[in-house]
Amino acid sequence: MALRVGFIGSGFNTRFHIQGWRGVRESAVTGVWSPNHVRAAEAATLAKQMDVGFAKTFRSIGEMVADPEVDAIWLCGPNHTRVENVEEIVHTIAKGRGTLKGIACEKPLARNVAEAIKIRDMVKKVGLKTGYLENQLFAPHVEAGKKLLWARGAATTGRPYLARAAEEHSGPHAPWFWQGRQQGGGVLNDMMCHSALVVRYLLTEPGQPLSTVKPKRVTGHIASLKWSRPAYAKKLKAAMGSEVDYSKAPAEDFASVMIEFETPTGELAIGEATTSWSYVGAGLRLSAELLGPEYSMKWNSLDSGLQLFFSREVKGKAGEDLVEKQNAEQGVMPVIPEEYGAYGYTNEDRHFVRVFLGKEKPLLTWDDGVDVVRMLMTAYMSAEQRKSLPFPPPKLDKFVPAVAKGTWKG
Repeated sequence: MALRVGFIGSGFNTRFHIQGWRGVRESAVTGVWSPNHVRAAEAATLAKQMDVGFAKTFRSIGEMVADPEVDAIWLCGPNHTRVENVEEIVHTIAKGRGTLKGIACEKPLARNVAEAIKIRDMVKKVGLKTGYLENQLFAPHVEAGKKLLWARGAATTGRPYLARAAEEHSGPHAPWFWQGRQQGGGVLNDMMCHSALVVRYLLTEPGQPLSTVKPKRVTGHIASLKWSRPAYAKKLKAAMGSEVDYSKAPAEDFASVMIEFETPTGELAIGEATTSWSYVGAGLRLSAELLGPEYSMKWNSLDSGLQLFFSREVKGKAGEDLVEKQNAEQGVMPVIPEEYGAYGYTNEDRHFVRVFLGKEKPLLTWDDGVDVVRMLMTAYMSAEQRKSLPFPPPKLDKFVPAVAKGTWKG
């Protein structure tokens, strides 16, 4: 029996999932809900065009959960709507108006630890299976590199001791990402959720839970390097609207974190991660490295193997047809065919479909999502206190970053 999936959200992220669904068997996209009814209809049409399901739009989340043609929910809406979205799902199920086999949630699970724990515990009360959508763990290069290094290198010379990961681009698509209060922070909350989990995943032995590699100490740094400069703050405000004013309420556009892990054998392992909205290059750049006693791996998404060149005579509108967050339309440009596959969306969606059908054990659940939020909030706390902190630090579960409060000045 196929798993019929409904999407909450109709933006860029949902569209990536729908495109990637062409590589997912035993499933169909049957529903979309969004507060923007026009965008919801566009996403549903895209699903039909991609031949991944006859999706229809719904007037409410509750209506979609109650529909017998929807078996699972992919939660892809903005961070500031996460709690209310989950509340409506759980309320509908608790009242006996609908049933679901599972719910998958995009990263980060929530804006802070308190919110993450709240929604995790809500879905547990109604017995829902959960999946935490972290696409980079499912990126083909990451999966293949980890598997081979552990099988050939770690098996003969010892486990890896250093992992690095980075995600960098010129800035998000929608205004809410840029607003600390709505998003829950800046680039650290938006993208370090990827990189911090990637380094832990690479350092974890295949087949073993992430909990076997334990975070012990976290050092975080944040800065507003580009978008709080007067000229760029003005440019950002013009593009995103008056509520995004980095001259008054900036969020960080650069973040780094070092996580000291303890391995099952008691050895030290280090995870280094950086993220940036102030990167200037061809477009989105993902990278990862893993190093051990006698081996190493490296991955850079912009080393795609395909490049195009356009001279000054080639004119055209700005777009993202070559690479996500594309910054130029002329010169030598790398091209990433089927980005949704290269970034891991297809593999992760295939995995969680099989999880909710009872055919696989989940690689990531909302418990893992809570752990990620705890690492992010520790990094924020470290950056604010300007010192390394033991993990977990006191009062972490009630902590809200200054960026998220709108009080951080950069």
